[in-house]
Amino acid sequence: MSLDGRISLTTPEGVRLLLTPAGPAIRALAWGLDMAIWVTAAVTFSALLGNDKLSRGVFLLALFLFYWAYPVLFEVYSHGATPGKKIAGIEVVRDNGLPVGWRESALRNLLSTADFLPLLYATGLLCMLFDTRFRRVGDLAAGTVVIYRDRKLKRMDAAPDVVPLPPPWPLTPVQQSAVADLFAREKTLAADRMEELATLAEPLTGRTGAASLERLRGIAAGLAR
Repeated sequence: MSLDGRISLTTPEGVRLLLTPAGPAIRALAWGLDMAIWVTAAVTFSALLGNDKLSRGVFLLALFLFYWAYPVLFEVYSHGATPGKKIAGIEVVRDNGLPVGWRESALRNLLSTADFLPLLYATGLLCMLFDTRFRRVGDLAAGTVVIYRDRKLKRMDAAPDVVPLPPPWPLTPVQQSAVADLFAREKTLAADRMEELATLAEPLTGRTGAASLERLRGIAAGLAR
């Protein structure tokens, strides 16, 4: 966890991922939206069926299947987000940042019963409050985490006419990530601060200040190709 509460992960390709865990409030909103959708669908389906015993049996069976299949199908086929989660701007991923699969989604949703106990998701709420990633029991067992659907940052913010430059030596994944992150954050940093950070890369660029920054920008453009 970083100081701003984000989860920092580095992929084998050297791409740094910053994931923001979703807290209980926004997750409760998503759950409420999903329940509203589920109830609306159930009431509509019930109105279409008759009132005899067979129809009631079919309705109860369909209700049971829909209740358990609804979150799993959407999380697997809709990028980790049920309609409620999508409206709330959150999604479920594995704790390594990869998309959830059938096993993870099924396990976390089956254990929602344990999170509900003893009443109104008390166990799940207590578990989230004591976990730095706001994971409930189902998330801990399945190895998943609910995060905000942040807009992905570009690996670099270089101008289109920047000439890509090769680094003077092969860079490690961590070094590549550091160069890419610098230009991804350029709009949030002052020009003097950018030059100051670029000066720290003098062993790589052979220059200081603005000259080092421009050469570093070219190296970043080359890494992004």
